[in-house]
Amino acid sequence: MCRTRTGVGSDSKVKFGFLSLESNIGTFIIYDDIDIKIDIKYIAHDIQKQILHIFATKVKKKICTELGKNKYCILVDESLDESAEEQMAIILRFVDCDGFIRERFFDIVSVVDTNVLTLKQEICKVLDNNGILVENMCGQGYDGASSMRGSCYGLQALFLQDCPYAYYVHCFAHRLQLALNGAAKDVKVVWRFFSMLTNIVNFVSASAKRRSELNLIRKAELKELLDSRELEIGR
Repeated sequence: MCRTRTGVGSDSKVKFGFLSLESNIGTFIIYDDIDIKIDIKYIAHDIQKQILHIFATKVKKKICTELGKNKYCILVDESLDESAEEQMAIILRFVDCDGFIRERFFDIVSVVDTNVLTLKQEICKVLDNNGILVENMCGQGYDGASSMRGSCYGLQALFLQDCPYAYYVHCFAHRLQLALNGAAKDVKVVWRFFSMLTNIVNFVSASAKRRSELNLIRKAELKELLDSRELEIGR
């Protein structure tokens, strides 16, 4: 159980079972029936992860309350994180009980691969764990990859077997990205700039030594800017 100071002094009394957030100093408080006389801080990674998990659980419960038993659509996209681990983001789009259209980021899940069966299994697990009926799905939005949009073996085809009205729509944000990429190809200066930028990023990212050297250069530049007062930091 994590704890933090409940007051300004170090002899603060902590009472069990009470959870709140002090907005003026941004500290997370859990009270206990113990008198603590030490200065406790939330700087450990495990403690921060526990707090974030509590926040995420609260937010998901709120989204589930908004959704109720209504129909909904899912928007799914996958990408690599900084550690090159495959992740899948799940967004819910629905009409709430007041008749307003809501689009909520719901969860992000690590997946071992991008096989359609794996993706479907993980999506169903997230929905089931939060009491959301898969049968209430009435729409799907993915990118244009064949593994997602395939009419026979794609992810949308697998969900259509369980939800006959969960029609697939090619994600409009992804379609816009494709349109912008196509337009940029006709402007040589823009296309050359982004091609060179991509090559630089790939070149630096491929080597830990290059990334380290780039970070050192960036730190030196920041120090120079701070020393010359061209850059200020918050107090």
